[in-house]
Amino acid sequence: MKLSARLQLIADLLPENCRFADIGSDHALLPVAAVRSGQASFAVAGEVNDGPLEAARRQVADAGESQRISVRKGDGLAVIAPGEVDTITIAGMGGALIVSILNSGQEKLAGVRRLVLQPNVGEEFVRRWLVENGWFLAEEAILEEDGKIYEVLMAEPASEAAVLNEQLYMPRRLPGGALLTNELLYLMGPRLTKDPDGVFYKKWDYEIRKLDKIRLSVASSVQEASREKEQEFTRLSEQLKEVLVCLRKVKP
Repeated sequence: MKLSARLQLIADLLPENCRFADIGSDHALLPVAAVRSGQASFAVAGEVNDGPLEAARRQVADAGESQRISVRKGDGLAVIAPGEVDTITIAGMGGALIVSILNSGQEKLAGVRRLVLQPNVGEEFVRRWLVENGWFLAEEAILEEDGKIYEVLMAEPASEAAVLNEQLYMPRRLPGGALLTNELLYLMGPRLTKDPDGVFYKKWDYEIRKLDKIRLSVASSVQEASREKEQEFTRLSEQLKEVLVCLRKVKP
């Protein structure tokens, strides 16, 4: 089975011979590919909506993998029992929703040794949740596919997570003078900013243009609250521009 580049990256981040739950599995493409390749020994494909649920059931049945993949209907982590899986993947939804799913299913995370998360937006919410809940961001990647840019975050629990996270998100001064603050590291990615590539720059050039457009729209409002918003957007835009200029100086 040929996976998209996005799903293949997630599959590559699964531990060898894992038992995993794919939350919001849609057509169960990832579970089928993972068990067929031997990357996973067992998978749960969780889906809350009937249409994708039936598509997942058909996919699993057609692949002849009904013994190793359990397709279940349920909201978030409600589809798994505590201790049933050692890895959880959640992909293709907003960061705030991913955080809500993880918060609602906290008791299901005991024994889970890896989270592979791919938020479509709001990556900073996911990074904050990981830090606040004792997970360490071991890897993060960015890729572009079919005109869309995705970030994939892989995290593991660690007894020394507090110390590791403090080091990972420690503000750092870039050559050229820009300061990568704690806030900017949550927003842009502590690992992605250490080794930025063309996709990273493309994303943030676009985000700055979008931010400037919103700022101009807010500036046209006569409401007093809009002045504060305008200043906030202006400050963030200037910080991002300065950081990108300095990052580009680090590597030609």
